[in-house]
Amino acid sequence: MKRVIKDFISYLSVERGLATNTLESYQRDLIKYLNFLKERQLGCFEDASRKTITQFLLKEKEKGLSPATLTRNLASIRSFYNFLLQEQIVQNNPAAEAETPRQEKKLPRVLSFQDVELLLEQPKTGNPFGLRDKAMLELLYATGIRVSELVFLDINSINLKTGFLRCEGKGSKERIIPLGSMALLSLREYLRSGRPKLLKNKNEKAFFLNQHGRRLTRQGFWKIFKKYTLKADISKEITPHSLRHSFATHLLENGADLRSVQEMLGHADISTTQIYTQVTKRRIKEIYNQTHPRA
Repeated sequence: MKRVIKDFISYLSVERGLATNTLESYQRDLIKYLNFLKERQLGCFEDASRKTITQFLLKEKEKGLSPATLTRNLASIRSFYNFLLQEQIVQNNPAAEAETPRQEKKLPRVLSFQDVELLLEQPKTGNPFGLRDKAMLELLYATGIRVSELVFLDINSINLKTGFLRCEGKGSKERIIPLGSMALLSLREYLRSGRPKLLKNKNEKAFFLNQHGRRLTRQGFWKIFKKYTLKADISKEITPHSLRHSFATHLLENGADLRSVQEMLGHADISTTQIYTQVTKRRIKEIYNQTHPRA
């Protein structure tokens, strides 16, 4: 069986001219598969079925392999069986209809409304940095934009009169998002008393500035966010993206329709947004179990 794998790798090298790294990946995948067959006491490749291959992939998944690696493993096995068919060593390809195990989608980590309020209360607005930080946190929760989108906002990206934000997301796709009253209040305070004191160059277009008067970076925001989560002493392990998750979940919990939330988040596919409905259902069940007298 090892000799057949060696012949296959030689075929890939000579006939198809694949790169050395690719050949090594194929060989590694197939040796693992061969060892799995031996553990199952299967004497040749033809003894394997589609179920056997699925079991192999499940075992690899349990080791923590990424979806991309599992997909490559299956591709290696499928190509190998095509070679065996070509050489008339097997009569069928059991990998032809095999699929990689589905990866369970992890539910996003969402803050309670009380924890969000606690976090938003942390910046002290007696100085330009506190005004900036308060405005940034309020804006993230009010709009659900990503940190990368936040730091790339320019001075003309936000219209305080109409209460809308213009944001360029993934794939340079632009979207317009409404701003809540609390976010507008913080943004006005920052523009009036914070940004002018941080500004060093009047031609700077960035909305949020660092201590040097230049555009704040993602790394810079992460440090700021970490500081306030520690001050708030929130028990959950959260990231700036948690505010985006919380924005979507809280909207849905309070009756927003899925299409509107999808539009505001900038999701191309509504199935991406639907994961928040699972969080909402879980939350409803928790409330029911805590409050219903016969739960």
